[in-house]
Formats: sequence, structure tokens, C-alpha cells
Amino acid sequence: MRLVFMGTPDFALPALEALARAHEVVAFYARPPRPAGRGQATRPGPVAAWAEAAGVALHTPAGLGDPAVQAAFAAHGAEVAVVAAYGLILPGAVLAAPRQGCLNIHASLLPRWRGAAPIPRAILAGDAATGVSIMRMEAGLDTGPVLLAEATPIAPAETAGDLALRLARIGARLVLAALDGLAGRVAVPQPAAGATYAAKIGKAEARIDWRRPAEEVDRLIRGLSPAPGAWTEAAGGRLRLLRSHPAAGEGAPGAVLAAGAEGLVVACGRGAVAVTHAQREGRRAMAVAELLRGRALARGDRLGTG
Repeated sequence: MRLVFMGTPDFALPALEALARAHEVVAFYARPPRPAGRGQATRPGPVAAWAEAAGVALHTPAGLGDPAVQAAFAAHGAEVAVVAAYGLILPGAVLAAPRQGCLNIHASLLPRWRGAAPIPRAILAGDAATGVSIMRMEAGLDTGPVLLAEATPIAPAETAGDLALRLARIGARLVLAALDGLAGRVAVPQPAAGATYAAKIGKAEARIDWRRPAEEVDRLIRGLSPAPGAWTEAAGGRLRLLRSHPAAGEGAPGAVLAAGAEGLVVACGRGAVAVTHAQREGRRAMAVAELLRGRALARGDRLGTG
């Protein structure tokens, strides 16, 4: 099929690569590069970097509302557009341009977790399972009918990054199946019941409240890993916590119960969590055992008191 592909982050890459092998992708779209890091240098996102390495034309409009941008999109003459975590709203003129419409690879079992952050929200909520939905796009936010869906359990120690990689692979497989005989496929309207909204993660949410039960703190750490990263104050600086699991122990919220090869065990409002991977400001992520060799944290210290 003659396709347009629209995506920006790592989540989009497995679908992009699968579609590029199986179909004629006539245009690639991604969000414009944004400043990142301490120097705020402009860096291409994963899809943009892939396109650059492959030597294919890439479109990075700041928005899709400009009639000239819409006309250029329509000029590709695509049968269908495939969207995977693109990050921009598609206006009506863009949705209507491909002859067989626009398909979205959405990382949840719709109608649960419509919106921008379905993967972290599923972990934060303690969902036992999630999945991928291939949806025909319409004007509403992730409200279109579903062509295919597949569920998968969320593992107890899985981070948002781990889960995103698995869902991206499922999505790549599902979208290929959806495109096979697309004209004859029946899309099922989403039920009205059970709809939830996956809002973007706010800055205030990333700060750990050690007064919360251990299972909630653990889900926050895993659900925000690797980015933006749940954080706490530790020895005068911020420490991003990236991997954890509930652990035995009781104490004042934020109290370090153990610090060593087994990780950093911290008391919560009920129970404790063992943090196994973390990241200091301006440093790389590392196992806690390695981090502790260069940072004075010991039993009896308190986190979150900065």
C-alpha cells in the first residue's frame, strides 16, 4: 500500500521499520527537533534520526493547521496514513486526505486510557493488563472505532520503558495485520462505558511522597521510568529513582532502612520499597550498588527532606 507514516519517539520505530519493509512509505512525518540536555542543543528524535540515516525525506512541520502544509500532505496521494505517538493533532483536512483514512497505533485497550500518556497511567493505576489498539482516527481524542486490539499483562517489575518496548512490537505486528485487507475490515465502535483519560505526567507528580503506601511509590517509580523519572531529595541533591520493587520493612516515611548490594530500601507510609537503579543529577543511570560507592547514603538517613 502507498502509506504516509507519522511518529516521533522510540515507540514508533518498530512500526516504521515493519511498514517500510512491507509497503511503499511515500512520506515520513515527525515532530520538529527540540532542545535537550544541559546545553539545550537541538537533537532529532528517534524517527527523525532513522529517516536521516536511511536517507529518506522527512517532514517536520510545527503544526498541521496551515493550508499549505495540508495541501502538501494531500499531494502524497497516500491510501492510508499510519500514526504512532506522533504528538500533533491531525485536523479534519489531514484525516480526510488518505483514501482509506488514518490509523493510530494506540498503547492501551481503548476506551481505557485515551490521551497522551497511556503507558505510565496504566502502571500508576495498578492495572494488571494493558495492550494495543489499532484505531481508525476521527476528530475526537482517541474515540475512533477499533480495527484490532491485543491485550498483554503488565509484569510486576516492569517500567514504562520496558512496557513501551513490548507494546511497540505488538503494535508493529498488529498494524501490518490491520492493513491486510483493510478495505474489507470492520471497525468496532468503542463502548461508552469504561473510558478514562491518560493526562500527561505533570511535574508535581514526579516528586515522591514517601508517606504513600509502598505499592503506590513502587508504581510511581516504575511508571515514570525512564522519563521524566520519579525523584526525591537525597544528601542535598535530587535523585531520580528508576527501578524498584516492594520490600519488607517499616519506619518513618523516607527513612533508609538498608543501603548496599541489595539496593536502597526506603520506608514508606506503609511498607517499604527497594530501589535497584537510580540516577544522580547530571550523571548516567546506574545500579544503586554502584551509585552508593560515590554517595554517602546509609541506614538511618532520610530521603525527601530537602
